Amino acid sequence: MQHATLEARFAAALTDPELPLPEGLTSARGQPDKLRFAVYRNNVHVSLVEALVRAFPVVYRIVGDTFFRAMARAYVAVHKPEDAVLIRYGASFSDFIASFTPAGSLAYLADVARLEYAWSEAYHAADVDPIGLQSLAAVASEMLPDTRLIAHPATRLLASSHAIGSIWAAHQQERVAPVQTAMAQTVLVTRPEAEVKASILPAVDAPFITALLAGDTIGDAAEEAGRHSSDFNPGAALAGLISLGAISGLQVNSQETF
Repeated sequence: MQHATLEARFAAALTDPELPLPEGLTSARGQPDKLRFAVYRNNVHVSLVEALVRAFPVVYRIVGDTFFRAMARAYVAVHKPEDAVLIRYGASFSDFIASFTPAGSLAYLADVARLEYAWSEAYHAADVDPIGLQSLAAVASEMLPDTRLIAHPATRLLASSHAIGSIWAAHQQERVAPVQTAMAQTVLVTRPEAEVKASILPAVDAPFITALLAGDTIGDAAEEAGRHSSDFNPGAALAGLISLGAISGLQVNSQETF
């Protein structure tokens, strides 16, 4: 049997207790050892649960150890790692939580998990220097409406019908303050000066920043935001976005500048 086939069968059996002991896998005595393999399989399962505990500390604090581990075991049973890098495990955990019936009373929990995974992605994103306000000021005023912003690799944007930014911030403290969860929030995750930040955007700025990060020009994004609120200030929103380290470059006349 080819080595690649043996590896594939071993990996499949390692994560699926319904599969038999892989062919050719024996103890030092040359005999199949189902018990030893079961112990190894369990260690892998436990390591994946622990990876989720580390990756989703706020979700863990909200539901408690017993509930979280039960939910994580259910997830691990049907979602195996698709990447050799364990820090990427759990990308679909938020979707799983949304469909996990026992967590149904916590409507915000799945979006909190989305925010935590975005935080992890931002933390491990590529190192690129963000631009400063001087880069934007250097663009000629007549060119500004047609300018596009290039998001920093660590930048993530999450919109929720729940107060996920406030919930996340409250759980960064030893003593968790009460949070009014039934409040829509848009959260911008950035990594200025190597520190990941989760910033709750002013509601009036959210449509503008959402459009910019989707690739719209400044002019088109401002027009979109203006349809949502007459109080929108594009200058202040741009300054805030760049000050948070969310932008790594500009595209003026189809030319990228950094």
